[in-house]
Amino acid sequence: MVQYPVEAIVLQYSMLRTIHFPSGTTHYYSGSAPVHLREITQNRKVVFITDENLYRHYRSFFEQQKLVVIPAGEEYKNWETAKKIVDELIAQEVDRTYLVIGVGGGMITDLTGFVSAIYMRGLDTAFFPTSLLSMVDAAVGGKNGVNIGLFKNLAGTIRQPEFIFYDARFLQTLSDAEWSNGFAEIIKYGCIFDKSILEELASHDISFYRNNSQSLELLIDKCVSLKNKTVLEDEHEKNIRKLLNFGHTTGHAIENQYRLAHGHAVAIGMMIACKLSQETMRLPETATETVRTLLINYGLPASFHYQTKDVMQLLKADKKRSEAMIDFIVLTTLGKAQIRKTSFEEIEAVLSRFSENA
Repeated sequence: MVQYPVEAIVLQYSMLRTIHFPSGTTHYYSGSAPVHLREITQNRKVVFITDENLYRHYRSFFEQQKLVVIPAGEEYKNWETAKKIVDELIAQEVDRTYLVIGVGGGMITDLTGFVSAIYMRGLDTAFFPTSLLSMVDAAVGGKNGVNIGLFKNLAGTIRQPEFIFYDARFLQTLSDAEWSNGFAEIIKYGCIFDKSILEELASHDISFYRNNSQSLELLIDKCVSLKNKTVLEDEHEKNIRKLLNFGHTTGHAIENQYRLAHGHAVAIGMMIACKLSQETMRLPETATETVRTLLINYGLPASFHYQTKDVMQLLKADKKRSEAMIDFIVLTTLGKAQIRKTSFEEIEAVLSRFSENA
């Protein structure tokens, strides 16, 4: 169990930025959350939601706090778990004056945001992201939801958290696989927005970022800035925000079907998207090879064998579909993406070839 030095040392926190989204304002902080929790929450009543793994590692963080602990794992991001959380909030007499804080990775922030949006018609929420993936992506932008069977995030809302607090010490307990998961989303940002991210990643590896906190924090901040800029322009995903789905359309269909980690599924989805981009947008093969090399170097899969018909069945229920077409994110070059209306026939053909060559 990791013990926070709450009384032994006073650590400062800082305001990183404040973003005024159309639906609400989010403050970003960094530092030591336990020391300054009361200042950040302005002495409001708080209830935490976390999972069993986080609770085991950071039990001292939750002492003397109202708390809901749920099982860890993407398979628990569903209606049943959401109902259990609501039942527990009722049992603990949580009312509309409470701030609900999710402490965990993407599964926890998604569930916390969803439950706080529907409980008593909406409680304020905040996040302490504890994984690299949640710091750069899942906790940012206001999307939250639950899976319905194999369908990823089929029920959810877009609702901004009151604040997001970054405490890098949470990353100390991440497994190698979880570090790789986070870098899948970082590679995504480089592919769709900023080629210099890919160039920086090519010069380093996971070990470098694990041991160089300043470089890691700058990389996280760059990704968060890119996502916030996109969400500010298109909070409800009518246009440009769709670009953030690069690698996710087929990735989500593969993720739950084959019980893959999110980052691994997105990595596979990005390779499929690159292959489709080669065929439809004349993306150079060298660009696809650059993405492939980065994925492998950061512990992510660049190929995977699946049943095309199973993936297509889930794709055809995707919330982004429109009759026989779907908004698919393709690359014109590294660092530049666009939304392309793509037929299921085109996708199925690429899926079949990619799986056969895995």
